[in-house]
Formats: sequence, structure tokens, C-alpha cells
Amino acid sequence: MELSLQRNIKPVMRKLARPGGCLTVPVSIIAALAAWEAASRWGGLPAYLLPSPARVWERFLLAVLDGSLARNTATTLLEVLLGLAAGVILATITGYLLGKSPLLERLLSPYLVASQAIPVVAIAPLLVIWFDSRMFSKVLICALIVFFPVLVNTVVGVRTVPENLRDLMRSMRATPIQMLAYLEIPAALPVFLGGLRIGTTLSVIGAVVGEFVGADRGLGFLINVGRGQFDTALVFVAVFTLVAMALVLYGVVLLLEKKLLAWQRRPQI
Repeated sequence: MELSLQRNIKPVMRKLARPGGCLTVPVSIIAALAAWEAASRWGGLPAYLLPSPARVWERFLLAVLDGSLARNTATTLLEVLLGLAAGVILATITGYLLGKSPLLERLLSPYLVASQAIPVVAIAPLLVIWFDSRMFSKVLICALIVFFPVLVNTVVGVRTVPENLRDLMRSMRATPIQMLAYLEIPAALPVFLGGLRIGTTLSVIGAVVGEFVGADRGLGFLINVGRGQFDTALVFVAVFTLVAMALVLYGVVLLLEKKLLAWQRRPQI
């Protein structure tokens, strides 16, 4: 599946590399801004409902100058990073154990699936009540929302290790640590990183959900402030900042994937 994905992406990248191909993204952004400007001017909506791009840009500059954007962005980013790290570590360890033990998977799977049937939005108020509205509750919500996709991909990755390679390692008297380091981790890494991509974007959602429920700082708090004051431009600024944060984190995962999976692209001798 990974090789098929790479084959599908390469032609697209070659097209973007052609003259004029690299202009696709800027042209689409300009077209979207033009449509937004037209809707704000002639759509018949008041400015407090649909501000123009210029008004949002002015509000962005004001939030940068007064320090509110940087302060709240730093809070949300810290929550996201801590929650992502906690969720990934716990999901990786649990997923590896489930992947190695079918009995343990049968015992825990009903509870894990049932936990995903409950929306995080529904239990977020309880977590905020139990753990106060401080950062820990937001980190916990992030970890919970990241946990399941990374867990599933870890289990699938461990299960996809070819059995003949396991037999080969056993015939060479490899220790469990050597089996893990030289076979299981490299073989499961492509699938695991796919789950990490999903978890990275979901972690931003988890932080914002927690801040919506109860917080005195963060981008979710900033959105609540803008909504309460009918400062829609501030809401747009916070939302675009969240989008940029998610894109940057996703890009970091892609770079990590490119580095860790470089061995897959090496020519076979």
C-alpha cells in the first residue's frame, strides 16, 4: 500500500515541478481570497458576521502586536505537544503488547472500541471538572483523542511483520531486543507513521475541545472570546492559526517519515 501511494504521488510532484505547476497553490489561494472578498462585499452579510480578508489581516496584526496571539498559541501548542507525546507513547506500548498477544487483544478490544464510541466532546466537561480547567485536563483530552488511531496502526504494523523473517531471526538466535530493533520496528514503521499523521492532526482538535469547555488561555479560549464579543475577525485569526499549527505538525511528521523510511527508497543491489 505504501509503495502504491508513493507511485501515485510521484507523478503529481513531477507536475508541480514543471513550469507553471508550482503556481497551482498560490493561484488557488488567490482565487479563494477573491471569492471571500466578493462574498464579504456583495453577499449582504454585516461585517461582524463575515469580515473581509483585509479586516482579518488587520485583526491578526493587532493580535500579534498586543501579544495575545503568541501567548495563546504557545499555550495551545504546549498542550498539543504534551498530549501528542503522551498519547503516542501509551498507544505504542499498548499496541505492541496487543499485537504480540491475541489473547490480550481479545480481552481489551471491547473496552477500547467502547471507549471510542463515546465522543471526546461528551466527556471533556467531566475531565475538566475532575482535573480542573488547568493544562493537565487539555493534555489528557489530547492524549485520549490521539491514542486510538496510533494504537490501531501499531497493532496492524506489528501483525504485518512477515513470519518467514521472524523464523530467519530465530534461526540466527536473535534476542527479543534484536528482534524488536532490527525486524519489528522497521517493518511496522510505515504503518505506524500513518497513524501518527492522523494523531498529529487530531491532537490539535483535542486541545481546542478542552479549551472550549474551560480555559483562561489558548486558541480555543481566544475563539470563545471572539464569539462572545462578536469579534468574528478574531475567530478567523484563531482558526487560521490552528490550521497553520496542524499543517506544520503534519509537515514535521512527513519529514520524519522521509528520514526514517529512506532505506525503502534506496536502490536494491
